[in-house]
Amino acid sequence: MNRHPYLRAYLAGICVPTIFLLFVATGFIFMRYVYNLPVPIERVIVFPMAAVPNLWGVWNILFVSFLARRRFSIGLFGAFLPLLLAPLGFTVAHLLQFPIPPHVLAAAPVALPVGMVLYYLVWKHLVGSLNAELGVA
Repeated sequence: MNRHPYLRAYLAGICVPTIFLLFVATGFIFMRYVYNLPVPIERVIVFPMAAVPNLWGVWNILFVSFLARRRFSIGLFGAFLPLLLAPLGFTVAHLLQFPIPPHVLAAAPVALPVGMVLYYLVWKHLVGSLNAELGVA
């Protein structure tokens, strides 16, 4: 099954964040329109809904094409993705003039390492198993 390995790697990469973002979007819609949460997140929700799954897919393609044959840890490679996503998300929020509360910025030095650990676990167990299932790594 060597046909289209990069397409299969892309699909394995986008699977996890796409399913996760469906739950996030459902929760947001529920909070916004049932409980009238006054946060105008519609302006910035496009970034995570469009860019994050695609970046996961491209990140997995990069792993499969360059590092999978070298026995590099997929979890370790995935743990570096928040170092790309966090500044991109902050930039998009800033460009769209979305107010970021000061306590969120104050929590960033703790949240980034925690996010990297979570990404390590998700990439190692979920994306790694999807790659194995699809025969790309």
